[in-house]
Amino acid sequence: MINKEEKILEKIPDLIKNVKEKCPLTHCITNFVTVNDCANAVLAIGASPIMAEELDEVEEIVNISDALVINIGTLKHPQIEAMKIGSAQANKINIPITLDPVGVGVSKLRNNTTIDLIKNYNISAIRGNITEIKTIAKLFNVTDETNTAKGVDVCNDDIITKDNLKANGKIIAKTAEKLNTVILASGPIDILSDGKTTIAIYGGDEMMPLITGSGCMLSSIVGSCIGATNPFDGTLLAILAMNKAGEKARAKVDEENLGTGSFRTLLIDALYKTDAEELANESKIEIL
Repeated sequence: MINKEEKILEKIPDLIKNVKEKCPLTHCITNFVTVNDCANAVLAIGASPIMAEELDEVEEIVNISDALVINIGTLKHPQIEAMKIGSAQANKINIPITLDPVGVGVSKLRNNTTIDLIKNYNISAIRGNITEIKTIAKLFNVTDETNTAKGVDVCNDDIITKDNLKANGKIIAKTAEKLNTVILASGPIDILSDGKTTIAIYGGDEMMPLITGSGCMLSSIVGSCIGATNPFDGTLLAILAMNKAGEKARAKVDEENLGTGSFRTLLIDALYKTDAEELANESKIEIL
C-alpha cells in the first residue's frame, strides 16, 4: 500500500515534464550578486530566465512571463518600485509571485519592503532560511519569538534539526496559513507548508551554504516550477531537485578533491541533469 509520502513523490516525473514542456519564462527581479547564477539555474532546470527591473519595461516583461521572482538581496529604491509595479501587474494577469526575503530582520528597509510586498500583493510562495521565515512570522504577529538575523545567513539558534523540527513546522504552517501562501524554509532539513499540509524534506549538502547564491538559485527555480504547475507542487519539485543536485555536486567534489568554486559549477551541471525517476524514488520526505 502506498503511503502518503510516496503518493506525493509519485507526481514528481509529471511535474518535471511540465516544466520542460512549458519552459516557463521566469522574470527575476533579483540581486546583482547572484543574478548570473540565478539565470543559469533557471536554464538548467528547463525554464527560461529574463532579468528586467527598468521601470519603463517591467510591466511589459511581466505581461509575457509565466512567473515573477522577487529577491530583496541588494535593495535600492528604484528596484523596490520595480518590484511593486511587477507585482501589481502579475496579480492583474494572475501569474505567480515568489518572494525571497533575503536578510529580512537586518534593516528597516528590508523589513518594510517585505511587509509591503506581502500585505499589498498576492504572493504565491515565500522561500527563505528559517531565521527569515521566523522574522516574517514576528512581523505579522504569528509569533513573538525573536532571533537576531546574521546578515543573510541563518541564526545559529534557528538551524533546523530533528529536535526542533516539529516546533519549527508549526510556526511555518501558522505563518503560511495566515499569509495564505506556500512557505519553504530551507536548511539542513527543509520545511514546506501551505498551512494545511506541512512536509519535512531531507537531503542536500552542507557545502551548499558555503557558496554565494544557492538560496537565490533555489528561489528562482521555485518560481520557474510554480510557473509550470501550482505553488505547493512547484516548490516541492524545486527543493527536491536542488537537494539532489547538491548531493551529486558534493560527491564529485570529494571524488576529485575540489573546492567550493567547482561545487558551484557542478551544482548547475547536476540541475541540468535532473533525473525525474531518481527524484521520485530516492527523495526522502516526512509529513509533519
